[in-house]
Amino acid sequence: MPDSPEQMIAEARKAFFVMFGLLAVVWLVQLANFADHYALSRDYAVVSGDLGTLPDILVAPLLHWSWAHIESNSGPLFVFGFLAAYRGVLRFLALTLLIAVSSGAVVWFFERGDVATVGASGLIFGYFGYVVVRGLFDRHLIDTLVGVVMGASFAYLLTVAVPGTPGVSWLGHLGGLLGGLLGAWLFRDRHTRTPVPAATAAPAAHQAPGEPTRAALYKELDDLGLL
Repeated sequence: MPDSPEQMIAEARKAFFVMFGLLAVVWLVQLANFADHYALSRDYAVVSGDLGTLPDILVAPLLHWSWAHIESNSGPLFVFGFLAAYRGVLRFLALTLLIAVSSGAVVWFFERGDVATVGASGLIFGYFGYVVVRGLFDRHLIDTLVGVVMGASFAYLLTVAVPGTPGVSWLGHLGGLLGGLLGAWLFRDRHTRTPVPAATAAPAAHQAPGEPTRAALYKELDDLGLL
C-alpha cells in the first residue's frame, strides 16, 4: 500500500487509467456484441450446472444484454473500481479476479439452470463491499471515512442483492459482494509500520505527569493512517 502522498497520487493516476481502460474494453466488447445480435452474451454467459460455462465466469463480467444494461453499470463500475484501485493497482487486479470468481461461482451453483447470466454488476457489488470495509481492516482513517460515506450513500444497492429481486441476477450481486468483503480481509495491509525513534520523544525529566510523549502521539496518528 502506498504510504507517502506522492505514492498515493501516483497510484491514483494509475487507477484512473486502469478503470478508463477497463471501461473502454467493456464498451468495445459491447459494440462487437451488438453487431452480432448479442451472440457473445449467449455464447459466453454463465449457466448454472453447465460445466462448459465454468471458464466463462472470467468473461461474463465484460458482456451485457443491452445498451441500457451497460449504461446502468458503467458509472458505478468506474466510481467503485477507482476507489478500490487507488491504493494499489496490483492488489486491485487480484481483487477483481477474486470477485469475478466468487460472483460467477455463486451464480453457477445456485441460479436456475435456464438463466444465462452476464454483466459487470457482480464486480460493482464486489468493489462496493471492498471499499466500505477496507479501511477497517487496514486501520486507515481516510479509507474508513471513504467507506462510511460510500456505504451511507449507496446502501440502497443492497436491495438488489437479496432473494427474489426481479429482473436482475441478485445471486451474482450477492456473490460479488461476498468476494469484495473477503478481498478486504485477504488483501489487508500487513506491512509492519516503521516505529518512531525514541529520540523524538521529549526527555522524561521534562515531561509533565500524564502528558503523552511525542513518540506516543506519532504512534496514535500512524495507527489511524494519518502518517
